[in-house]
Amino acid sequence: MLMISPRMASGTQEKQYTPSLLSFFIYNPKFGPREGEEEKKILFYHPIEVEKNEKIRNVGLCEAIVQFTRTFCPTKPAKSLHTQKNRQFFHEPEENFWMVMVVRNPMIEKPSKDGKPPTVEYQEEEILDSVYGAVLQQCYSMYKLFNGTFGRSFEAGGVELLIQKLEKFFYRYLQTLHLQSCDLLDVFGGISFFPLDKMTYLKIQSFVNRVEESLSLVKYTAFLYNDQLIWSGLEQDDMRILYKYLTTSLFPRHTEPELAGRDSPLRPEVAGNLLHYGRFLTGPANLKDPEAKFRFPRIFVNTEDSYEELHLIVYKAMSAAVCFMINASVELTREFCEQLDALVGPQLTLLASDICEQYNINRRISGPEKEPQFKFIYFNHMNLAEKSTIHMRKTASVSLTSVHPDLMKILGDINSDFARVDEDEEIIVKAMTDYWVVGKKSDQRELYVILNQKNANLIEVNEEVKRLCATQFNNIFFLD
Repeated sequence: MLMISPRMASGTQEKQYTPSLLSFFIYNPKFGPREGEEEKKILFYHPIEVEKNEKIRNVGLCEAIVQFTRTFCPTKPAKSLHTQKNRQFFHEPEENFWMVMVVRNPMIEKPSKDGKPPTVEYQEEEILDSVYGAVLQQCYSMYKLFNGTFGRSFEAGGVELLIQKLEKFFYRYLQTLHLQSCDLLDVFGGISFFPLDKMTYLKIQSFVNRVEESLSLVKYTAFLYNDQLIWSGLEQDDMRILYKYLTTSLFPRHTEPELAGRDSPLRPEVAGNLLHYGRFLTGPANLKDPEAKFRFPRIFVNTEDSYEELHLIVYKAMSAAVCFMINASVELTREFCEQLDALVGPQLTLLASDICEQYNINRRISGPEKEPQFKFIYFNHMNLAEKSTIHMRKTASVSLTSVHPDLMKILGDINSDFARVDEDEEIIVKAMTDYWVVGKKSDQRELYVILNQKNANLIEVNEEVKRLCATQFNNIFFLD
């Protein structure tokens, strides 16, 4: 998708083009080692209409770059190649399987006088390797979640099956890549956790235990409220990519106008006849439909060791959603889905109402939220917890940030500096627009703060950030 945002400059109109995907391909050099067989290496190539010889030439060039850089550092081959017009990203997720993403650099088209063609300025420094490298890794993680590893597909059905799976997945997935919306949050790939008091958290834990006991087929459970995670039985890396799928793809497809007052406490007198708002987001749209299909998406988890294939059942009541994962070898029937609906629906409806009530009480106690002097992004590498007051909304197709893209770029640059060192560190930047940008890295945690204080000096900015750490993060940062 091409994004153009015209901007006025010195009386003439400039056109600004955001980064866009030029090509994306996957190859394995072992599949076509001899001359004349080069085409066999290519497992997937987008765009499909590219002429065969050009595909072979582009793949060959990437192979050469990777081999050349190996001579300098055998253990760490090239991650990216910078040119004036575009940037190429390389990723080897499994041995000999290479993924390449080519992104066109953002550019400004300036009209020329005297009827000459416009001049184009490429802004090659505006693209951050860390951000787009992370996007390429996400492409693999999302593929693996729904299809398992490349190697397993190849073992099961040879190159034909692998090509078939890659085409089916990536032709659709690449349409959801909105490269102009990518930023620091893509580097973290974190999880937003819902803040809860102990009693409500224990209620949720006991609900999960009861359901897993009653429905013994359930192997793993994850509980979310308002698109934020509360409970998960999955491994962290599997949960992080499932969380991304749920919050950027599945949930946005199912948002519908909530019924008025639906999140108000529901306590009908007759417990046996409890109203509930539960429904399946995956699987049958309507249980009463005699034609209903009881097919659920399959996901692959723990692919490093036990390699489990599971049915993914996502069930929602009001603002609460629960994922139940069941071994894929089990056939799921109408009876099972009716049993799950009858058991989970009423309990989840009450729980959603409890959480909403408790959350509103806590909000009233903490007082009205004032527009703060600062905005921040926080990330904890240990539990993948992420919090941003900069992003008003972040889905696959849109990233609404409340700050200028130039400031987001500074945040990305600071993060890249942090990635190069293991020690705790602090960086303070004075931006051209009177903003101060502060990055702190301490004990696996990172905090990025944007302050709008025109006349502040370095000492005052430092004090302000210390105050923020003390109030918002309970002194988890120990840097002076």
